[in-house]
Amino acid sequence: MDASLESIYSILDQSVDKEDIFAKARQVRAEHFGNEVFAYGFNYFSTYCLNRCSFCHYRSDNKDAVRYRNSAEQVVEDAKLLAESGVHLIDLTMGEDPYYKFQPERFADLIAKVRSATELPIMISPGVVAPESLRLFKQAGAVWFALYQETFVKSFYERLRVNQDFDARIKLKEEAIRIGLLVEEGILTGWGDGVADAVESILQMGKTQPSQVRVMTFVPQKGTPMESLEPQSNERELLMIAAMRLLYPSKLIPASLDVEGPKGLEDRLNAGANVITSLIPPESGLVGVASRSDIDDGGRSLPQVRPILERMGLKLASQSCYEAYIEAALEEHVYFGRTSAQELFPTYVAAE
Repeated sequence: MDASLESIYSILDQSVDKEDIFAKARQVRAEHFGNEVFAYGFNYFSTYCLNRCSFCHYRSDNKDAVRYRNSAEQVVEDAKLLAESGVHLIDLTMGEDPYYKFQPERFADLIAKVRSATELPIMISPGVVAPESLRLFKQAGAVWFALYQETFVKSFYERLRVNQDFDARIKLKEEAIRIGLLVEEGILTGWGDGVADAVESILQMGKTQPSQVRVMTFVPQKGTPMESLEPQSNERELLMIAAMRLLYPSKLIPASLDVEGPKGLEDRLNAGANVITSLIPPESGLVGVASRSDIDDGGRSLPQVRPILERMGLKLASQSCYEAYIEAALEEHVYFGRTSAQELFPTYVAAE
């Protein structure tokens, strides 16, 4: 085993002190990003999906899932609420909704309207689409393309993403980078994956050259083939966040509110994350991916998390700092083990 593989194994099997690892991850984050974090507004505007992912509440044949497809006007209004709250980016997420998948100009029009109304960078999560569609979405104003592999262990991939091509998903992310989009990669843990499986996924995810990498703990969903699995603690996720920070020091790493809400935010930030994701306007009717119980009461809003940041000695970055990161990342994607944040992100470092 090479040194990187050994070090990741030692973290995930807890051969080393986890609090020491978390402290090192925070130190690395501070060296690259100071005490500033970013915040993403989440706009899950359509829960229709053609796929049958075994872990997802919104799989096509789940009769327990709430289905909606918001109008363009509603999507824009929700995006404006998020922008007004102070987020750095609008994340336009949907399932592989046939309404948009087979007429991509509809989604491109929606992207353009949200970009015009908010003037914020846009992340899109449309699933597997044609490369031509990606180009259309970029022209409309998309900056980020999120497409999660969930696992890089091929023998497990089919269990999670039923009847979906592993390599096609990888190739589309490579195409996204070629046409000038930033890519977010993601993996899922706590569904039966072992330490070796998690290590393999962490190492492999960097090869697609994403600028943002994430991990989330599996939450059993009613009406899915995996609903009877025992829920796991967040411990593996936290260790994986720390390992990802040490392995990919200059990448953005989310602390998602979608598993434990604000109460789990501090743990994820302490493990080395630097992006708060799944911020959702209260009483908007929007849903999250894994959990939906804390949205309407404002539990996923930016005012709820600001005191947590203050208590931890962290603060929200300025919009100009976030867009400086985007500009630098677009100029040169972070290659595994090659580029430091100072080299990649000179505008941000100068601003500090």
